[in-house]
Amino acid sequence: MDTRNSHEAEHLCVLVHGLWGNPNHLEVMAKSLRAKHPEQSLHILVAKRNSGSFTYDGIERGGERVCQEIEEEIEKLAKAGQEIKRLSMVGYSLGGLVARYAVGLLDSKGFFEKIKPVNFTTFASPHLGVRTPLRGWHNHIWNVLGARTLSASGRQLFTIDNFRDTGKPLLEILADPESIFIKGLAKFERRTLYTNIINDRSAVYYTTGISRNDPFTNLDKIKVNYLKGYDDVILDPACPVASTEPEQVVATYYDTLVRSSQTTLGRLPFLLAMVFFIPFGVVAFLVNAGVQSIRSNRRIRLHETGLAGIQPSNYRVPLLINGMREAVEDVYENLNSAQSNEYLANGIDEEAEPGSPVLERPQSSHAVSKLNLEEEKTGPAQEVPTLALADYQFRMVQALDDVGWRKYPVYIHKVRHSHAAIIVRVDKESFDEGRVVLKHWLEEEFIA
Repeated sequence: MDTRNSHEAEHLCVLVHGLWGNPNHLEVMAKSLRAKHPEQSLHILVAKRNSGSFTYDGIERGGERVCQEIEEEIEKLAKAGQEIKRLSMVGYSLGGLVARYAVGLLDSKGFFEKIKPVNFTTFASPHLGVRTPLRGWHNHIWNVLGARTLSASGRQLFTIDNFRDTGKPLLEILADPESIFIKGLAKFERRTLYTNIINDRSAVYYTTGISRNDPFTNLDKIKVNYLKGYDDVILDPACPVASTEPEQVVATYYDTLVRSSQTTLGRLPFLLAMVFFIPFGVVAFLVNAGVQSIRSNRRIRLHETGLAGIQPSNYRVPLLINGMREAVEDVYENLNSAQSNEYLANGIDEEAEPGSPVLERPQSSHAVSKLNLEEEKTGPAQEVPTLALADYQFRMVQALDDVGWRKYPVYIHKVRHSHAAIIVRVDKESFDEGRVVLKHWLEEEFIA
């Protein structure tokens, strides 16, 4: 990947890929950065030591590797006479969590006393994990299965791990207001996230958008408001949706029967795929998961003993201030996307706060993030039920929102794989809507 760095640049931008990923996934992003910011003003580092199955090894080990890459890059540049004075971090998918971990490590080592943290951006990153918000034992099969098929990263993403004997999952520690991770994150001049509102088969809206509700579950009943200049892709963060008055139509028994048959016929290809192809994919997925988990456990042992090219003791700081890849990925995403969210019943409060009637606004000059907003000019806010998240997830939402984010919902229309399209993971025409996302990020959000 040619991003042509210059020895004059004082600003370092680090790009971190996601689960099963590699630096090639960020090629379009890196080229877009370079086209906007010449090598004299921006030095680009695409992290590479977590490529492929190495992403199975856990968020903390991924963060330690990225932290070491950053330190080595800055040291290499210093020897060549180049001084880095500003740092930006960009994470895609799991890479956003890895980047958040690395930020905590850097800050705990006094890194930001010498280098100014500028931009922290995530694209489709599951900040709250990937646990499906379901209630009842029969609905937890996927949460249990998925958590045990991706080694350490799977346990952490599904929040069933006990991180360093804290009695809490890593993601909860990552969002603890008293942690090194929140402290480091809060020092960035700007925190921005982009979240798909539909068709993200890997990480759905509530977790990538850090939200306790999802106003986009039925797009037929809402009016989507776009950001001027980015029509049909970027939603207006100040007022992303408005309710529409449903038409009063009296349906006959015949109409209901016709719609039912049309729905069944429309789902026939999917049902056939489920019956004939999914079983083979699941078997391949589980076999691969077992093999990769064994390999991951071996790497983890080497990592922990310092035999993997990194000394973990250099990064094991106190956490609290006060105390068949493509095929396998496709199967995982299909299984994950088949889950349906559930919501808290009216009148039931979660631990953090009652459910919000509308989506949180981004913290910025655009608007102040709130849990309860006044009526918009478009009319009364649509009632959006609160998702059945775990108590610690509600606490994570609150803690992360308190830090302040500029949140941009993204509506990818052309493809049903918005998780890849949002960053143009593959350079192809059908992912062009992702280019609009990158354009908005570079023109409106990225501080050079």
